[in-house]
Amino acid sequence: MTLSDKHTILLLWKQLRPKQWSKNLLVFAALLFSFPLSELEAIWLAFFGFFAFSFTASSIYILNDYKDIEADQHHPLKKDRPMASGLLNPSLALAAGVFLFVISVTLSSLFSPLFAVILLIYFSLNVLYSFSLKHIVIIDIMIIASGFVLRAIGGAIIIDVPFTSWFLLCAMLLSLFLAIGKRRHELMLAMQQVSAHRKVLDEYSLPFLDQLIGIVTSATIVSYAVFTFTAGATTHLMWTIPFVIYGLFRYLYLVHVKRKGGEPERVLLEDNHILITVGLYVVSVMIILTLFN
Repeated sequence: MTLSDKHTILLLWKQLRPKQWSKNLLVFAALLFSFPLSELEAIWLAFFGFFAFSFTASSIYILNDYKDIEADQHHPLKKDRPMASGLLNPSLALAAGVFLFVISVTLSSLFSPLFAVILLIYFSLNVLYSFSLKHIVIIDIMIIASGFVLRAIGGAIIIDVPFTSWFLLCAMLLSLFLAIGKRRHELMLAMQQVSAHRKVLDEYSLPFLDQLIGIVTSATIVSYAVFTFTAGATTHLMWTIPFVIYGLFRYLYLVHVKRKGGEPERVLLEDNHILITVGLYVVSVMIILTLFN
């Protein structure tokens, strides 16, 4: 393998945006709440679901960057992306994206046809979002949130475990919480810098987004509290509610005080307080389900 080939592979890897794969960790939610009844096969299938969603998401990133090459070349940050910078052949990147999507859906259909359908819906919604829906106020936020809900549903389907309506409601509300925080951060940057930005941001205002965040935060806490009492495993899951409250409040602190939130996947992985909270939450759920299930 020549030095040029290695450089191309590194550029393709960067184009896949692996740092954003952390969004797909929601696929493991159903596996976590089925602990300790999960079998080795379920764990393997959950990991397969994670990578299937990750590769599908990467194919969407490639399509978006391919479509926006010219615009990205004039963006202060996006101009350094592999295709926009001219370092990566757009046709090669597009071919890689098609391959990843096809192989993800094909293999998924062998394990679970319904999971493959979820991937197709996820892909289709994101394509519609990229070409038109991202310009429609409120709908744009809901489409972003729907992607997280589909991950949660897909995670349950791939390991063949039932999920409750409260589980989906919690996933939807948490997803809306992150999506609204992302829009708020983007609007803040647009107000501070005279540069090109999403047209849909002109339809938002900080007071409006803050009100939405307040509504969704309250609804998320209440919904999760109800979920812990109706999950069917044990009501002792109620002891994890403080972790959820602190995690939401910490994220609000980062959004409002530290002016972060534009990239939820980075915030969730780089803030030590949230990392520790998530770790304690996962361990607590596993211990509670082991002792009281």
